[in-house]
Amino acid sequence: MLKFYFNGSPNPTKVALFLEEAGIAYELVPIDTRKGEQFGAAYLAVNPNGKVPTIVDGDVTVFDSNAILLYLAEKTGKFLPAGSPAVRGELLSWLMFVATGVGPFSGQAVHFRHFTTEKIPYAHNRYQYEAQRHFSVLDSHLAKRRYMVADSYSIVDMDLWGWARMLPFILGEGAWEKFPHLKRLVDEVSARPAAARAIGLKDKHTFKSDMDDAARGHMFKHLAISAA
Repeated sequence: MLKFYFNGSPNPTKVALFLEEAGIAYELVPIDTRKGEQFGAAYLAVNPNGKVPTIVDGDVTVFDSNAILLYLAEKTGKFLPAGSPAVRGELLSWLMFVATGVGPFSGQAVHFRHFTTEKIPYAHNRYQYEAQRHFSVLDSHLAKRRYMVADSYSIVDMDLWGWARMLPFILGEGAWEKFPHLKRLVDEVSARPAAARAIGLKDKHTFKSDMDDAARGHMFKHLAISAA
């Protein structure tokens, strides 16, 4: 059975959405990043980057949520838009747009808005601007179509949903007013039964909720290096 290393953050949740949509049986392996479990020897043996998620599918190991989505879609033949090489190019382009833009900039926007111990206006403004710019590109694209690629529900929509559903946490309250087309897609995906099951996975385990000094040391290693 496929092993799915998971926590409730955006990247694992979008993989959970695919697994639930596709009806793939899996063993859930919780990784509590605030306890530092991502840096334990057992987990580093399957993911040397120490990030979540990872899947182990028989003798195949895949880490990075975007790679996992593509691997699972190609293996199962599900949630890949059919069509020409042009459609394939569009799918890969938007998938990488989320992988290299939406995810990293949203993550940094969250960090400098909510978790930094030192308020740095330049960094905050930089990542808020870039996160908003990426979501604006997506909103404009979705103004002309129902889904991200070839007008069919695909791994790109799942990939985007993982981060976009957290938009108020990323950009602040009232952010949805700027992105009506993106909100329409997120609401549609969130209403799917598989999405409810994916979001509910985090409630099956007790993850550490306190962002105390120990948690900060595990999640933000640069703090420990700076203090040394």
